[in-house]
This record gives sequence, C-alpha cells and structure tokens, in this order.
Amino acid sequence: MTAPTTAATAAEAFHGFEQADFEVFHIEGLEERMAAIQDRIRPKFQIIGEGLTQELALHAGNEMFLHIAKHARRTVNPPKDTWMSICDNKRGYKAHPHFQLGLFDDHLFLWLALIYEVPNKKNIASAYLNQLDDVIAAVPESFEISLDHMKKESTPVASMSRDDWSKALVRFRDVQKAELLIGRHIPVGDPLLSDGKALLQIASETFETLMPLYRLARS
Repeated sequence: MTAPTTAATAAEAFHGFEQADFEVFHIEGLEERMAAIQDRIRPKFQIIGEGLTQELALHAGNEMFLHIAKHARRTVNPPKDTWMSICDNKRGYKAHPHFQLGLFDDHLFLWLALIYEVPNKKNIASAYLNQLDDVIAAVPESFEISLDHMKKESTPVASMSRDDWSKALVRFRDVQKAELLIGRHIPVGDPLLSDGKALLQIASETFETLMPLYRLARS
C-alpha cells in the first residue's frame, strides 16, 4: 500500500513548473492539448495536491479532498487553463468554498474560490459584508481579487478601497453568475515557479492566510 503524500514528501517529489507546462495552452486542438495536460500537469497536481490537502485538513479541522479538473464537458474548444481544487466534500468542489491552484499560459493562480455554483453565496456575501473590516484586514495587499474564474484579469488588493470591497461583495451577493476569488498570481518567469519547495511553501502560506475567510464562508 502506497503511503499518503504529506507536505514534506510532496516538497521532496515536486520540482516546480517549467516553461513547457505553461506552453501547453498554446497547443492547438482539444485532444492534443488535453493529452499534454494529462501528461505534464496532472501528475504534478497529484503530488502537490495530496500534500496540500493533508495540510489544509489540519488547519480546517476536518477532512479535505483533492479534485483535479477533468474538463470532461469539453467537446470542441481546448481549455485555456487547468487547476486542482481542495474542499471538504468528496464528491465535488464547485458547489462549495474551495482552494484552487492552477495555471493559465502566463501565470499560476492560488485562490480561495467562491464560484457561482455555490448555492448559499448570498449568505456568504452577507457574512463578509457584516464583517467587512475584518475581511479586508485578513487579506494582504500583495493578494489579488477576481470576480470571474474564467478570466485572467484580477484586481490588486492594494488598489482596492473599502468601497471597492463593498461593491464587489454586493455584486457577488446579488448577481447570479457573480463570483469571488481571493488569492495571488505568480507570473511566468518568476523563479519561484521552478523551485518546488519554495512554491509549495507559498501555496501553503497563501491558503493558511485565507483559512479564516474559508471558515467564515463555511459557517
């Protein structure tokens, strides 16, 4: 029986992401790009995901489960990004607050993700609005905010006023398809991406920082 991957063993086994991993998203054709994602990226997600899942379970105080995107519904257009998600539900992650690590062609993202499938997002948004000052204080200025997980664009927290936070949360509450993702981007070319141990440490620290907001979303 294979021993479970811990954060320590993941750090030993994972050597980071290479330029070729990001260039996967320039491959033409659905089957060809999916094959490259399967061969190059998913094995890395499996290694680091198992380690991060164990670590997040300790911080969350309950069992957490790893989900790696399969892009199973795609029949024509190849995916522009791919990701792994961690949440407290074994069957799926989209309807639950979850942590994400994934790649676009030009950056790696680390998110606490509250996407539109979350059924109680009105209650989550209201909880955040009721504790707005605490929410803002919990998020470092070096982090980013995204309102759509399908787009690369994000807003630096450092540029957001209290009013900006309030507007984003009201939109998340009131617009059916609105989303809220809080975390950070690491651009292609950053040496951190090719240093597996350091990257895992940053991912761990990012998710630990966001854990109070995850707990509030789950309460």
